[in-house]
This record gives sequence, structure tokens and C-alpha cells, in this order.
Amino acid sequence: MPSSAHTLPLCTVALLSFSISACQPIDTTATHSDTENWSCQSQDAPFSYSACRIKAEALTDGRYSLKLFWQQSESAQPLLTFDNLMSTLPSNQALSFAMNAGMYNKDYAPIGYTIIEGKEVRALNLNEGGGNFHLLPNGVMWWDKSGKVQITESNALNELLAEGKAQPWYATQSGPMLVINNEIHPQFKPDSTSLKIRNGAGVCDDGTIQFVNSDEPVTFYQFASLFKDNLSCPNALFLDGGIASALYAPSIDKHDKKEMGVMIGVVENKE
Repeated sequence: MPSSAHTLPLCTVALLSFSISACQPIDTTATHSDTENWSCQSQDAPFSYSACRIKAEALTDGRYSLKLFWQQSESAQPLLTFDNLMSTLPSNQALSFAMNAGMYNKDYAPIGYTIIEGKEVRALNLNEGGGNFHLLPNGVMWWDKSGKVQITESNALNELLAEGKAQPWYATQSGPMLVINNEIHPQFKPDSTSLKIRNGAGVCDDGTIQFVNSDEPVTFYQFASLFKDNLSCPNALFLDGGIASALYAPSIDKHDKKEMGVMIGVVENKE
């Protein structure tokens, strides 16, 4: 984490900030929740958070796809915002929801393993170091051309890649892992006092992929416990926190205006 706009309604003129208020209208180009396949909701317990979920099987039939977005197609400039992302989508596609997809440097380039449409943007990062990314074990959220989404500890994925057993079409690496094979990250402490806004993703027992943004500062242990105990996700990955956490979920009036690196989102093909 380092450090085409919509017309603003009158109720938000005084709030030129990072996130949208509840009084701003929903982008009319966006789809509403298709609750059979995906939905977004806000919850108050065990803490305040917003979550979007999509059925894993919905990503395999062609109507919906999970994608990573980084640069504008006509240049090497990063997209930076959800608004810019949406402006690049074809007319037959709509962004159902999206969030920031991992940590980035001062140039908004990813610092971890990144694959976009089969092209390696950044090699797998197995280095030791400081900061949340290197709070090992860290991990990779990845999926192949079939749309099967997995979250794998970085060294384990390195072995799969070497053996030819993993062929990511998209991949984003971040850290730390939140939940690893149904166990909370061993370095998280229940009595921690480090409170931050945090966002992450999990692959869950009910056949969904969950994308969560805390709406209040929480510890790593609290955030990981949400995925393990409340959402029943055996594997979950921290994406980023603080000023970098961003969510686009128009069905629940969420539309952060922050600048970020790689973004992850569910796109609906309307044809």
C-alpha cells in the first residue's frame, strides 16, 4: 500500500472525499444484484463490513467472469479508479462489483505475482521483508481459463507452477494469508491492538467467493475470524488496508473514488 467522473449530486458537493455517501445515486450503467448468482450486502456483526459474494459455478458458464484490471488498453497508464475501469468496458458488459486487488508501489504497479489474461505482469515474489505483504505465509488468489478460483499459499503455488499443475489465467499475490486450510494465520494475535480498515477475499465452503471490506478498523485476527467462523472460508487472503481499501458495489451504494493499482471485479456479459 503506498500512499471519467460522475456528476456529483447536491447532497455530496461538500464531500469531495475518498468514498461515496449513501445519498449519491447508483451508476445507471451498473447491474443490480442477481441474487441467484451474486449479491452484495452490509452487515453490523461481528463488526461493520460490506461483502460481495458470487457463486463459483456462476463463473464457469460465460455470463459472469472474474477479471483483473490494471492498465488502459491504449497505453501503459494505470486505470487508477473504478470510473476509469468502467469507461473501458465494452457496451455489452457491466461491472457488478469490484475492489482493489492487492498491494502496489508508488507507480501503482503490483508488488506481487500478477497474471492478467495469461500474461505475467509480475513474477511470483517469494522474498522475505517487512510490511504486511511479507508477513509470511502470504498467498495468491488465482483462477484458470475455466474460471475455477483458488487461494494458495505462495510457496505451495510455486511448486504447482514448477510441476505444471497450475496454469493461472489471472492471479494476484498479496499478504498475509488470513486463513490457511481452515486455520487462522499463526502470527495473528487475539489481543492485538493494531486496528485498520481492511479488505480481502475468501474461497468458501458454500461454493461462493467472498469479497469483504471492513467498514470500521479491525485487527487481523478479527478480520481472519470473520472469514473462518462467519463466512466458512477455509482459505482467505488479505488484499490491502487503510487508505488503499476500496469497494465498488452500487447495489449497496458503495463507490469509493480512491486511486489504486490492480483492481478485481465481476463482469456480466449481457449478450
